[in-house]
Amino acid sequence: MHLKNLFSNKMLLAFLAGTATLLPAKADEGMWLLPLLKQQNSDQLKEAGLLMEVDSVYTPDGVSLKDAVVIFGNGCTGEIISSEGLLLTNHHCGYGAIQQHSTVEHDYLQDGFWAMNRSEELPTPGLKVEFIDRIDDVTAFVTEALANDTAKKEMDYLSPSYLRKLIEKIPGAAKQGDGIKVEIKPFFGGNKYYMFTNKIYNDVRMVGAPPSSIGKFGADTDNWMWPRHTGDFSLFRVYADKDGNPAAYSEDNVPLRPKKWFNISTKGPQPGDYAMIMGFPGSTNRFYTSAEVASRRDVTNKTMIDVRGKRQEVLLKEMLADPQVRIQYASKYAGSANYYKNSIGMNDALNNLKVVDRKLAEEKAFAEWAVRNNKPEYSEALNTINKLTKETDSLKYQLSYLRESLIRSIEFSRIPNVSEAFEEAIRTKNQEIINVELKKLTVGFKLFANKDYNFAVDKKVAQTILETYMQDMPEAAWPSVLHYIKKEYKGNVAAFLNACFSRSIFASQANLDKFKKKPTLKAIQQDEMIRYARSVQAKSDELSGMLAPANTALAEARKTYIAGLLEMADGAPVYPDANFTLRMTYGKVLPYDPKDGVTYHYLTTLKGVMEKEDPNNWEFVVPEKLKTLWLNKDYGKYALPNGEMPVNFLSSNDITGGNSGSPVINAKGELIGCAFDGNWEAMSGDIVFEPNLQRTINVDVRYILFIIDKYAGASHLIEEMDIIQ
Repeated sequence: MHLKNLFSNKMLLAFLAGTATLLPAKADEGMWLLPLLKQQNSDQLKEAGLLMEVDSVYTPDGVSLKDAVVIFGNGCTGEIISSEGLLLTNHHCGYGAIQQHSTVEHDYLQDGFWAMNRSEELPTPGLKVEFIDRIDDVTAFVTEALANDTAKKEMDYLSPSYLRKLIEKIPGAAKQGDGIKVEIKPFFGGNKYYMFTNKIYNDVRMVGAPPSSIGKFGADTDNWMWPRHTGDFSLFRVYADKDGNPAAYSEDNVPLRPKKWFNISTKGPQPGDYAMIMGFPGSTNRFYTSAEVASRRDVTNKTMIDVRGKRQEVLLKEMLADPQVRIQYASKYAGSANYYKNSIGMNDALNNLKVVDRKLAEEKAFAEWAVRNNKPEYSEALNTINKLTKETDSLKYQLSYLRESLIRSIEFSRIPNVSEAFEEAIRTKNQEIINVELKKLTVGFKLFANKDYNFAVDKKVAQTILETYMQDMPEAAWPSVLHYIKKEYKGNVAAFLNACFSRSIFASQANLDKFKKKPTLKAIQQDEMIRYARSVQAKSDELSGMLAPANTALAEARKTYIAGLLEMADGAPVYPDANFTLRMTYGKVLPYDPKDGVTYHYLTTLKGVMEKEDPNNWEFVVPEKLKTLWLNKDYGKYALPNGEMPVNFLSSNDITGGNSGSPVINAKGELIGCAFDGNWEAMSGDIVFEPNLQRTINVDVRYILFIIDKYAGASHLIEEMDIIQ
């Protein structure tokens, strides 16, 4: 499909050199769009050291490296590493699947898992893998549709539902269904649009995962830190029907024969070597203004830090005391802890690097350019963003604190919805509607009270969070249920929770079954869990409604502001903020100097694992077999020339959340590692890129192969890979 672009190439390929933080032209920075890669980055890629043609990285009409990179699950990246559909991603990306298969008797989180043949590979219901079949520029089509839409709403240009309706009108667009997903995504604040056609495979089976003592070594303490010594990888396999098409799980399915898979290099990276990463970065905010940076620091991040620390303290205590709870809450705790520490690191970096001051200086330059070029709409847009952001910070803090505390942290806030239609049916004795609603409650309860939910743990978390919220938040900002607790329970949160977890319809399967036999309005109206869930959702909706007009105005202003930045362009390639679409970033294998007198080497080895070992600390336990391999230096063909075993290495690539599991690729297009983390000193990277500090932490592919081969004894997996010595 070849549709006319909204902007000229010059506008999209350039940006004023003086605004380096917003869109700098540093070679190592950039989450580059693949359709623009050849025209934007060809020369820079060659200069950086790429030894293959750009068309071999991405071509719209043929097979390229892009075809071996997939969306794994709901928020990670994976890569195909064999002609038989073998997939590599991070251990923390596969963590939910590993947990799903774990029991106290078969604890794959603790002990690891390795399928020694195809019949032992574990089907994983709910897990999916998406390949990107096509990427089409549909800017002109969407722009014209928006202009001609007489019924358009203010936010249609960013609305997924509106953009989804346009797909069927686009000539040549694929039809949804049968494993095909088509979506249009906005870029540059709605100044440009691309359509993505994905092929989705739902039969994905777990093949291998090291124990958490390898895959999660260092856990929370080492998270976001260097030097790192974590074997953060896991293996899955994509299955298809006999024709290679997506299909639901069946014993008749066969391993996918992919269009493309990665060759694997065991030569190993050296300082200065070219390194590129392809994957699906989730979200960045490189276009943030000074006020938006301050709001992220003082509202969003502060809320996450204040609330999650308290929740995690309760969860960890319960997990360490009970193996069953540890398995139930492993994935929830890990995800929460990851972004908790991320928020702390980001705030430190924003302050240390004086990002707000730098943004202010850039905005001054932008405003002066707008005056010189008689573009008052651009200055007005910038002023609107900063003004509205500051004016709404108080409301945003209330909403953020409410959602983080009373909705996300307290799980029973997500009990099944008891609808007004259900209550009306009980009043009018409409048995047909009652039966329908009871079925909905039954399904909803199974989703809520699933194998990864523990009533006792949720109750303990809820007491801590509710008491903290009532202490920290002024009463005027409380949802109605907290005033109810203060009045009816004399402020005794424990007493309120005892009522919730003893009398509620959703406090147990027995309670629900009893209600289903004789549903009454009284049972619903006196149910404390229902009261709580309705109240906090109502308060969330109220605050969201109050913020809606400002959010609409902010989106419009942001679109205009970014258009101004593009018009200001003068010679440097431009990339849009990340939005979980396929991107490429290129850089080098590099050490870094985090502070005066300190230099970090680019590589860590197994020796460092042994130096960190602490058998009394769950984060730093080392498996006995790994120690034996280390003592005997039994590394096979994967060791360094000096006899050491490499574990992790650094590169200067520009990544963020969503890139977890991404392939790290050398100049010849060969796999050399698997990206899994960023570094503490540059945690502001979602907002500004710091070329001297920002590093990606990667698992060395030689360590991955060593664990598979020598530790797990799964040499059959090695044999199906194409390994370049």
